Amino acid sequence: MVLVIVVAVLALLAGLAANRFLRPRLMSDDDSGMAVKDLVGPLLTLTVLLLAFVLVTASGSYGKAEVASRGEARALDQLTEISEYAPAAQRERIQADAVCYARAVRTQEWPAMADGNGSTAPSVWSTDVRRSFRDLEGKPVFGMLVAADNKRSDEREERLTQATPSIPNAIFWFLLATLVITVVALAVCLPRRNNRGQLIVLTVITALLTVTLCIIRDVDRPFGGITSVDPTAITEVERQATRDFLAHHEAADLPCDDNGKRS
Repeated sequence: MVLVIVVAVLALLAGLAANRFLRPRLMSDDDSGMAVKDLVGPLLTLTVLLLAFVLVTASGSYGKAEVASRGEARALDQLTEISEYAPAAQRERIQADAVCYARAVRTQEWPAMADGNGSTAPSVWSTDVRRSFRDLEGKPVFGMLVAADNKRSDEREERLTQATPSIPNAIFWFLLATLVITVVALAVCLPRRNNRGQLIVLTVITALLTVTLCIIRDVDRPFGGITSVDPTAITEVERQATRDFLAHHEAADLPCDDNGKRS
């Protein structure tokens, strides 16, 4: 980073020195050359390219968060379905833990991810699920249950990873500063009279750049923005797991409350 800054400063100094000492020898008219408006074009292009690149990065993080959320729900649903092949005691425990895990994710971890954090509540039930596997070692269903639970764990880890903003604050503030400089530079180049059309265009450009930056900020927080990823998939799995559990047991047999807390 230091090397880049040093090279850029040296390039600027070399350019200013060339303008001061070399240019008079090459060009007779000292007033001719690039106007301010000629320099604004590359600046606007640079701003648009930076915003586009960062928007693609943020959108990729949003897409990964949604895919991980659905993958976790599918793995949990598969876990409950495979538990049907386990003995009655283990089946009851796995299905109950799956219900409580889904509730904990939906009511406790999902709101925490809006701030880029996680929750320890789901881990209580995932740990209990793995403990129930000990009594199934050596049985055919053991390998399938472990594979499904490992898939759930991997998808949850990916979901929590994507909850953390992928764009550092320094880059966001740099983009904001670039936007300000671009808008100010464009405004400087406007004519002072009969400029209604130019003012409208400048307003539209400013609005588009601002909206783009706001979209970047929003999609970079997949679980806390306006277009946040909702816990739709895990909610549906919770409903199905609850239905399967209640087919053979009472609601009072669940070891947790509606928020996934141990009762």
